[in-house]
Amino acid sequence: MNLNTKNLSSGFSGGFIPFARPDIGKEEEEAALRVLRSGWLTTGAEAKAFEEEFARYVGASHALAVNSATAGLHLALEAAGVESGGRVITSPYTFAATAEVVRYLGAEPLFVDVEPGTFHIDPSGVEKALKACGTRGCAEGRVGALVPVHIAGQVCRMESLTAIARRWGIPVVEDAAHSFPSRTASGFAGTLGDMGVYSFYATKTITTGEGGMVVTNNEAAAKRISLMRLHGIDREIWNRYTERGASWKYAVVEAGFKYNMTDLAAAIGRVQLRRAGEFLAKRQAIAAKYRAAFADKDYIELPPDGEGHALHLFIIRLVESRLTLGRDEFIDRLAEKGVGTSVHFIPLHIHPYWQKRGGYKPEDFPHALDAYRRAISLPIYPAMTEEETQRVIEAVIAAAEAGYTGP
Repeated sequence: MNLNTKNLSSGFSGGFIPFARPDIGKEEEEAALRVLRSGWLTTGAEAKAFEEEFARYVGASHALAVNSATAGLHLALEAAGVESGGRVITSPYTFAATAEVVRYLGAEPLFVDVEPGTFHIDPSGVEKALKACGTRGCAEGRVGALVPVHIAGQVCRMESLTAIARRWGIPVVEDAAHSFPSRTASGFAGTLGDMGVYSFYATKTITTGEGGMVVTNNEAAAKRISLMRLHGIDREIWNRYTERGASWKYAVVEAGFKYNMTDLAAAIGRVQLRRAGEFLAKRQAIAAKYRAAFADKDYIELPPDGEGHALHLFIIRLVESRLTLGRDEFIDRLAEKGVGTSVHFIPLHIHPYWQKRGGYKPEDFPHALDAYRRAISLPIYPAMTEEETQRVIEAVIAAAEAGYTGP
């Protein structure tokens, strides 16, 4: 994603407001320089420290740094025992990575629609899918995992989902790419299932540029992920160039992957982690302004505001019966006013690959399709100024009221 908006600034009073912008300050710069000057750039002491600090933050026994959330999901499902020919239950309302990693393992996603009015997988649909799988002769063991996706930073109905998973004896791997630091009374999102995977991509609530983290309280899963994230080598080899003696010796015991995080990324991540509370407070302030401004607008549905929302995204949905313009035209009008937006998400079942592979039709998951057709993600990031926030509000209202049909 190109976050450089320099060439977009001209022509807009106050400049173009991008959909997202990372908040990188002097501390992050100094951390990166420290690593660059150390002579050790790849996985090392910084990555180890980041893991320890992140585990303490979310209250997990183990945190394993990886080079992307995609890598983390792949490793977590592999550690969960997902096998070729198996099934993994997840939602079509998500990014490509959630389902593509299932294919990496030779398994197939078993899509379940979202609950009406939400972006989250429907627990009753999960139960039905498990029962239907059984009646088709898909033995219980062939469903290798359940992957709920915490969209926008709001937490799924994990109590219901984990209860269903326990009854069926399947592990829960949380796609928590959006949800740091979402916290509920039961704990942080990502720690509520058997494993959780976070993203530190450039647009996320904290960033390392690219990167991710897998957390778990399961010792065996943590050992498996640690082994597989770096070529299936039977020991941590980051310090083998600094130890005396036989530090060069190692054994490849599995056909692993190249998924480790660099110290350069981890050093930035450690600073971002310390600033997570600051970032969340700024997102909350922006969201509060949006909610207040749009509360009485009957042409907008505000996003759900559940417990512990991380506010990675602020997704409004247009009420089509109140407007003469569609979602895409609405986005164009915002761009004309200097406001960048995005859409989260284009459901997987309407993408060519999944339509070809699964024979899906758009109407197969009607609630996901409806949410997508009306969804617009507005800018919400810590570096946004009050003036920029007000400009977004004014642009949304102006775009809508130009095509408003009335009650």
